[in-house]
Amino acid sequence: MNHHLQQILDNPLAALAVVGNLIIIESLLSVDNAAVLATMVGDLPKEQRQKALRYGIIGAYVFRGICLLFASYLVEVWFLKPLGGLYLLYLAASYFLPKRGAQADDGVDKEKSWIYRRTLGTFGQFWATVALIELMDLAFSIDNVFAVVAFTDNLILVCTGVFIGILAMRLVAQAFVLLMAKYPFLETAAFVVIGILGLKLLLSLVEHYAPTHPFSRFLTSETAEIGLTLLTVAVFAVPLLVTWVRRRVA
Repeated sequence: MNHHLQQILDNPLAALAVVGNLIIIESLLSVDNAAVLATMVGDLPKEQRQKALRYGIIGAYVFRGICLLFASYLVEVWFLKPLGGLYLLYLAASYFLPKRGAQADDGVDKEKSWIYRRTLGTFGQFWATVALIELMDLAFSIDNVFAVVAFTDNLILVCTGVFIGILAMRLVAQAFVLLMAKYPFLETAAFVVIGILGLKLLLSLVEHYAPTHPFSRFLTSETAEIGLTLLTVAVFAVPLLVTWVRRRVA
């Protein structure tokens, strides 16, 4: 039997914990990606915006598929876990740290893109924007696979994570946006979870350099994975429960 499948069958709760964490990561990344893409098409005529985004979604599927082909090579690189942890910690820090000056808004300055400047004169504003969207799709796809591979070396779970990322681009992201619009504090909770997961990945340095240490054994245990999942669920569930109780009392 395939050893990746056997690993899941031997530790189903740990595998479920990994998938649960991947859903959180991919959903948040997809919300962020969708927001950037929506900003990029903002200066197009209204009738062209959906068309440009449609090309963007197709590009996201294609690039994620290509990145998935190389996933089996990426899982062999041990330092992707701590690098992935640093990346997730950077996302969390960029949310919580104050922005500087007028650049604090989330707008995308397309005029700074070499591709946009080179294509605008030749193909026009619409296709220049599409070209820039495809470039962003490539970057997002690398982020997607990078985050997944950094979290697990099980190829079945890697494929599951990338597939979740593809679905999240259209389904989960939209639901997340609506949910966060109704409960704004969930965005903060999401970035708290991202920070927790980033710290967990960064601690893989201990696992690599001191694999026999009791702390390393704990980090790789099923107990640790289940505990991490319960913690991440609690970060979302507790504020929702408190809000629900307050509304019932009021």
